[in-house]
Amino acid sequence: MSTHAARRRTLSLSLAALATTALLLTGCSGTGDDPSPTATDPSTASSSPSATPSGSSTSTSPSPTDEPSESAGTSPGSGCPAAGDGVPQGASSAEVVDVDGDGRPDTAWLTAGADRTFGITTASGATFSAPITSASPIAASAVVGSVADSGGGDVPVALVDLGREAQLFALGDCTVTQTLDASGQPYVFDRGFGDQGTGVGCSNVDGATRLAGLLAVRQGDGWTVTRTLIDLSDGGRVAANGTATVVAEDATADDPVVTTAQEVSCGDLVAGAGGLTEPGA
Repeated sequence: MSTHAARRRTLSLSLAALATTALLLTGCSGTGDDPSPTATDPSTASSSPSATPSGSSTSTSPSPTDEPSESAGTSPGSGCPAAGDGVPQGASSAEVVDVDGDGRPDTAWLTAGADRTFGITTASGATFSAPITSASPIAASAVVGSVADSGGGDVPVALVDLGREAQLFALGDCTVTQTLDASGQPYVFDRGFGDQGTGVGCSNVDGATRLAGLLAVRQGDGWTVTRTLIDLSDGGRVAANGTATVVAEDATADDPVVTTAQEVSCGDLVAGAGGLTEPGA
């Protein structure tokens, strides 16, 4: 074989080898425009501590296990999970504000008799309640509203008027819980049978709706009204007396500030005045 022939054969073999190599490289690349993974891609990064400094992340989107879990009935907008038998037969009921945060009005109810009970049935189908423990022979009535809590935001509460006193219940977390004072005793409002108060109201103070104990006292020819703001905490489950302020002096008996101070109310709702009242009252 001549030297020129050998060189032509060597060149042909080299070109064939290059073509084969190109085909092999083409088969290892992706089918689209995306580049093949590299060592800096999060999906192929080393799990060794030296590959990722403490407190940093190689991925911009968390995996499903990184997302916070939410229990049923507590996530915003979900409402309480359906449970219970609904409004008891024979109970009186009334539509009230949204208690469980799903944006829909709920239903409050009262049963009569020795086992008087106040309860809530939500639009989502949950029913929860608590007994009304009181020796008062006067029929119960109630209002439900949202008031400020020291933890920030508003909390739903119920005021149950029993004539001699008004009991306070927190309505958060799909439960009805009687509010207590710092010593663990039920926090109640005097309705004129003591010297602490005559009524309960909801007052707008610095842009927030505050629960307040009210005391109307006749002095000479006029009336003096004192308002004591109530400091709520733990979602309305704990209450304490806050700042007391005289809000009216020498007022007439028919002045709204005086009449309101002798009622149990929240906003436009007044207990016993066309709202939720114990059956048979």
